[in-house]
Parts: sequence; structure tokens; C-alpha cells
Amino acid sequence: MPFEAVTEELYTSAATAHGGREGTVKSEDGVVDLPLGKPGSVSNPKANPETLFAAGYASCFSGALAAVAKREGVDVGDAPVTATVHFGKTDSGFGLAVDLVAELPGLDAEQAKSLVEAAHQVCPYSKATRGNIEVNVSVA
Repeated sequence: MPFEAVTEELYTSAATAHGGREGTVKSEDGVVDLPLGKPGSVSNPKANPETLFAAGYASCFSGALAAVAKREGVDVGDAPVTATVHFGKTDSGFGLAVDLVAELPGLDAEQAKSLVEAAHQVCPYSKATRGNIEVNVSVA
């Protein structure tokens, strides 16, 4: 599938990282300004690229889900979406996989599944990862 070009820019953001996985990352507006650390440190946990990707994907997918639901006349309120990012070895090095789980209480299973699948089609993160990494979407 060919990429879809941005035809009207609505927002731009930038962040700069220093020192890789054990360095720092800071957004140009200062909203994000974090020390980074390798995953798994219980005594001194820090953000890492997978944490940041999970946070971005979960919030983007949540917004897409709300937009799709609104278009369908369904109120999903502030339904939680959890993105679990898996980092691991692949045949050619390292890679990612993502599990997205939306909680949609009050909706029947078929309607909830339909909304989640529709959100997966319009979410910019889903579009960016489609065909590149494994992404599983489901309803809790």
C-alpha cells in the first residue's frame, strides 16, 4: 500500500534525544523532558522508547476511537485504551509488536468490535505501523 501524503499540516512537534536508551529526551516545547533508561529497572524505573511509543499509540488510538464512535452516534466517554508494546528479537535484529485493548462497557460485543476495527483504520499510528509490525486490536 503506498503511503498517504500529508496534504494539510495541522500540527508539528519535535523532540531531541541524547545518549540513546540511557540518555535523555526533550520535546521542543519542553512538555516532555525525561531521563531514559533500559527497561526492567525496578529500583529506578525510567521511560524508554517502548514506553513512549505505547503512550503515544494509546492516546492516538483513543482519539480515533472517540471520533469513529461520535460519527456513528455512540458515546464511548473516556473509554480506556491500553497499548502494550513488545520489544524483541527478530530474524534480522530487533522489532516491535503491539496489542491494543479498548474497554467499552455498555456496548454489545459486535458493536464494540466494529468501532475498534474502524478506529484501527483511521488512527494515524495504526496507519504508520500497518504492514510494518504486528498490531492486534481487541475489546476487553
